[in-house]
Amino acid sequence: MAIAFRALRHPAFRIFFAGQFLSLVGAWMQTVATSWLIYRLTGSALLLGITTMAQQFPVLVVSPIAGVLADRINRRRLLIGIQSLAAIQAVTLAALTFAGVVQPVHIIALSFVLGTINALETPTRQAFLIEMVESRQDLPNAIALQSALFQAARFVGPSIAGVVLATAGEAWCFLANALSYLAVVAAYGLIRVKPRQAAEPGGNWRGQLKSGFRHAFGFLGTRRVLLLLGVVGFFSAPCSTLMPIFAKEIFSGDSRTLGFLIGSVGFGAVAGLVMLATRSSVRGLGRLVAAATIVAGLALVAFSLTRSFWVGLPLLALFGFGLISAVASCNTILQSVADEDKRARMISIYVMVFMGIGPMGSLAAGALADPFGAPATVFVCGVVVAAAGAVFAAGLKSWTQAVRPIYIRQGLIPGAPE
Repeated sequence: MAIAFRALRHPAFRIFFAGQFLSLVGAWMQTVATSWLIYRLTGSALLLGITTMAQQFPVLVVSPIAGVLADRINRRRLLIGIQSLAAIQAVTLAALTFAGVVQPVHIIALSFVLGTINALETPTRQAFLIEMVESRQDLPNAIALQSALFQAARFVGPSIAGVVLATAGEAWCFLANALSYLAVVAAYGLIRVKPRQAAEPGGNWRGQLKSGFRHAFGFLGTRRVLLLLGVVGFFSAPCSTLMPIFAKEIFSGDSRTLGFLIGSVGFGAVAGLVMLATRSSVRGLGRLVAAATIVAGLALVAFSLTRSFWVGLPLLALFGFGLISAVASCNTILQSVADEDKRARMISIYVMVFMGIGPMGSLAAGALADPFGAPATVFVCGVVVAAAGAVFAAGLKSWTQAVRPIYIRQGLIPGAPE
C-alpha cells in the first residue's frame, strides 16, 4: 500500500494534506446548507439552479486569468490571501442567517463571491502540487490523494451538515466553515518550498492567456480530454443541483436524507480515487477515462428511474466512482503533458471547462425540472454522459498515438523518445 501514499513522503505535501481536510469538510457543510436554505426559503428548483450557477459561473471567466496569475507570482502567498477572503464570505453568510434577515438575494450574491474566490483558488492550488512534491513521477499520486481528500470530505461534510441542519440550523454550518479556513491558512503558512522561476517574466498577461489556450486546444491529446470534460461537466452538474428535490419529494426525506445522498456520491468517489492512487503509471488512463465515464452515465440513468432511497444510495456511489475516476484521470493526463511554464494555465482551462460549464447545466436543469420533473431531467443527463464516454472510446487509438510520445519524452512510461 506504500505506493498509494508515496506523495506523503514530501513534508510540504503532508502539511497541506492535514490542513486541507478540515477546510474541505467545512466547505461541504456550507454547500449543503446553502442548497437547503435556498430551497427552504423558496421551494423553487429554478432558484436552486440559479444559486448553483452563481457559485460556479465565475469559474468560467476568472479561472483562465487565475492561471496566468498563478504562473507569474508566488502561489503559496496567493493561496493564503484567497483562503482568508473565503473565511470572510462564510462569516458574512453566517451572520445574516443568525440574525434571521437572510434573503435569497443575499445567498445568491454571496454564492457569486465564493465562486469568484474558488475560481482563483482551484487552479492555483492544483499548480502548487508540483512544488510540494517536486517530482513528476509523484504528481499523479498527489493529484489522486488530493482528490481523495476532497471526496472524503464530500462524504463526511454533508453527513455532518445533515445532522447540524436538523438540530441547529444552517447558520452553524456556515460558521463551522469559516472556522475551518484557519486550518488551511495555518498549513500554507508552515509550508516551505523551493523558489520557482515565474513563467515568461514580464510578459503581457493577455499574450500569456492566449498561449495557454493554444497549448491546451492546439494538441489533439489535450483537446479531446477537455471536450469530454466540458460535456461531462455540463450534464453531471444537475445531479447535485437537483438533489434536494430527490431528498424531499422523491424519497420523502429531510435534510439528513440530503446529506446521505450527497455523501453517497462522495463515498463512491473515494473508492475510485483509492483505485487511482494505487496505480503506478499513467499507462492505460485513456481506457480508464472512457470506461469510467460510461459507468457514471449509466448509473445516473438508473438512479433517475428508482423511487427507493436504499437503491438510490448505491447507484449514486457508482456514479461518484465513475465520475471522479474519469475526471481525476483527465486531470492527471493534462498535468502530465503540460509544459512546466504553462502548468497553471493548463489547470485553469481544465477547471474552466469542467467546473465553469457546470453552472449552465445547473441552470438548464433547474428550468427543465420545474415543468418536466427532476427524474426526467437526470435521466437525459445520464444518457448524454454515457454517450460522451462511448465517443471518447471510439477515438482512443488515435488519442493514444498522440500522447504516447510525450509520456515517453518525460520519462513517465518506458520507450525510446521519438
